[in-house]
Amino acid sequence: MHGLPLPAVLLCGSLLLSTLPSPAFGQKAPVNVSFSVTPTQSQLQNVILDNFLGISWELSSFDTLWGKTTDSMPNAMQNYLANLRARMSHPLRIRVGGNGMDASTYVPAAKYMIELTDPDAYFNDIPVNFGPIFFDVLNAMYDRVGSMQFIIGLSMLDPAEDGNVIELAAAAREKLGDRLDAMLLGNEPDLYAGHGTREGYTIQDYIPEIGKVIDDLRDAPEGDLINTTLIGGPSVCCDWDLDDIIDAGLDEYPYKYYSIQHYPQNTCSGLTAQNTNVSYYIQHSNVGSYVNWNYAGITMAKQAGVPVLLTEYNSVSCGGSNISDTFATAMWAIDAGLKSAASNFSAIYLHTREWNISYNLFDPPTADTSTSSGWRTGSPYYSALFLSEAFSKNGSVVADLNIDNSEYQASTMAGYGIYDSNGTAYTRSKLVLFNFDDGTPQTFMIPSNVTFAVATRMLTAPNVLESTNISWAGQTVGAIGQLEGVQTTPVTRCRNGCNVTVPGPGVALVLFNPLHGLDSFYEGNSTIADYPSGGARAISRSTLGSVIACISLGVAFQWLLFNS
Repeated sequence: MHGLPLPAVLLCGSLLLSTLPSPAFGQKAPVNVSFSVTPTQSQLQNVILDNFLGISWELSSFDTLWGKTTDSMPNAMQNYLANLRARMSHPLRIRVGGNGMDASTYVPAAKYMIELTDPDAYFNDIPVNFGPIFFDVLNAMYDRVGSMQFIIGLSMLDPAEDGNVIELAAAAREKLGDRLDAMLLGNEPDLYAGHGTREGYTIQDYIPEIGKVIDDLRDAPEGDLINTTLIGGPSVCCDWDLDDIIDAGLDEYPYKYYSIQHYPQNTCSGLTAQNTNVSYYIQHSNVGSYVNWNYAGITMAKQAGVPVLLTEYNSVSCGGSNISDTFATAMWAIDAGLKSAASNFSAIYLHTREWNISYNLFDPPTADTSTSSGWRTGSPYYSALFLSEAFSKNGSVVADLNIDNSEYQASTMAGYGIYDSNGTAYTRSKLVLFNFDDGTPQTFMIPSNVTFAVATRMLTAPNVLESTNISWAGQTVGAIGQLEGVQTTPVTRCRNGCNVTVPGPGVALVLFNPLHGLDSFYEGNSTIADYPSGGARAISRSTLGSVIACISLGVAFQWLLFNS
């Protein structure tokens, strides 16, 4: 291996040799990346796992995405989920809920999974009847894709008549067993009054009603349904603050998680100049105020040792807008996710809904053809792919590096440092580098004596408004959720410092000391289901790309090892 000629390495390996060159024509001046050797004590208070990113789903459309029975689970959905699960060592987080689940009814004797009950329902609040097949499909997908941990919603619309809530909780515990992560009491109760659901509803009404439902769960005919800590909430989004709810008595109840949900913009009252303005999403300084909307409550929860989940987030609530499927919002979802990790959240859930919602992670060809090929991959799914590779199985700490003072002023760049655990401490392991500029590359300079070498994976698109021509590490997502193309991971020696040039626009995930560091990139083929009509196109293309990528990274790193 020591004598391998350079052309062979270039052919196999996407190898980049960086010697701190001057910026190419059309590039902006290089920017130094300052990354402290160890995290601060404050940053060490929030250690996240590699399944930090989860997916949230509306109940009413769940059968159109996961299948109506265990025998009709779409191949595309199996692949979409498998791509994420393969990049994590911990179970993939799945939350099913939303406004519709809060108003839905569990029917233990139902022979169907989901039945729509109101053809005239408001599209942001669709109630259904649903039966045990719902849990059967969750379990079947778990068995097919790999381990998952499920969160389901429990209604708080009528706590005085909570018999159906108790039935649902009992069924969830029986059918899911230890795959059940939590049950969230109520969905956005801060909007009950505004939506006319509960007249004049306040925090002071909500807290004693929680106590009643919790008591009923303890005293259920099936036995104590919360003899292990399974309750989460309050899942507020807009009008109530978490610290006020905690102060009002939430902390008196046995909560596994505190949960909140939030979107930076909404179209609930129609399109406006604000909710159709893409520039908001490519400005890092906006992310801090979005993520820290409930800073006081999150701090209180952290001090009390209760993890906080962002159980629903995406670009524009009430169905999105014209900018929700763009590359700009893909970058934003990563930025918001990393900022959440740096701001004491324990997990986040990207939300997806029924067919043809612009912010969806994925869509079948039509609402009734989920088992067919021809799925559309939304830009936020690429955000999920990126975040599923960003963290370590041993735990990670994320720090906003405030590159170019981007936390506080307008800038076309941003960056995060990720520390991974070596068993005894958290040391520098990765960088995430953003270039929001539409068309101009940006070079980031890593100083000497930080890392022997770096491996880099890029999320790229031609421009910030692109919605389909998006790639992650050289791969795109095909018609049934399969990753197509050659997985590319350029390796650059960096003992004496090196450059990472991020296209405009683009986001780079930079791994220190590839192969011999604290963490590694996913290498391999995560496609598990073929085209509905059979054949080997999906698997063979993905496998070939993965094999080439695997060989290339190993060859490139060994060349660096022997020639530096």
